[in-house]
Amino acid sequence: MKSDQKLSNEHQTELIGVLKKRFEQNISRHQNVAWEKVQAKLEASGEKLWSLYEMEQTGGEPDVIDYDEHTDEYVFYDCAAESPKGRRSLCYDREALDSRKEFKPENSAVDMAAAMGITLLSEEQYRNLQQHGKFDTKTSSWIQTPAPIRKLRGAVFCDRRYDTVFLYHNGAESYYAARGFRGLLKV
Repeated sequence: MKSDQKLSNEHQTELIGVLKKRFEQNISRHQNVAWEKVQAKLEASGEKLWSLYEMEQTGGEPDVIDYDEHTDEYVFYDCAAESPKGRRSLCYDREALDSRKEFKPENSAVDMAAAMGITLLSEEQYRNLQQHGKFDTKTSSWIQTPAPIRKLRGAVFCDRRYDTVFLYHNGAESYYAARGFRGLLKV
């Protein structure tokens, strides 16, 4: 872990407080999960706390959505109502960013997620998230793109309209003010 990827004790305490409050306000997202167990995992994992802090700072509002019994990990998803504000106007990946000749965005979704220590949601994970609320009703989010589509210079994204989750395609180099990405982190 890089030294700049470690939170001060004050920031750790503050972040855990924010996560606990969100956890308690959204119990339906994680029924049968005890906050005390989540907090113990968080306190034992400084690098993961840093990633959650980055998710929070960019507007993701991370919360526990799943628990992996096989790995004994809690899975945090970005649960902001709309695609996180601090992660919009991004093309899909580095290759797409490098292919743009002009009007390049500042970053790509895949690169930003990697720098934050999180992964983009898959289509299945995105649809799972939508079982816990109505997300991306005004925005859209890049998701993991299958290799055959990416090989042809495309990328995929999802949103929710008409009470239905839609999967769309676009050129990977495209970017829009209302499109960002949602990530997940296992702790």
